[in-house]
Amino acid sequence: MDWTEVIGHVGSALSSITFMPQVYQAWKTKSVGDLNLLTILIVFISTVIWIVYGVERMILPVIICNSIICFLSLVLLYFKFTFIKK
Repeated sequence: MDWTEVIGHVGSALSSITFMPQVYQAWKTKSVGDLNLLTILIVFISTVIWIVYGVERMILPVIICNSIICFLSLVLLYFKFTFIKK
């Protein structure tokens, strides 16, 4: 593994954790009123496109990173529709 692959994996790991605090906060507080639905949908769609690209080009860091972010955005979408204010 050369240095560019290491950088790719480190960048992938850092990008993957960007949504984790938001998912944890939403789960903990059961509050998602401040989350913008359009933003979450754009993130979800863009990660699906990046996954397809990564699979087609066989770029593992792109596949891993975007799979994790895609999953986390799906969790946020689930929370957005589950934690509706009463």
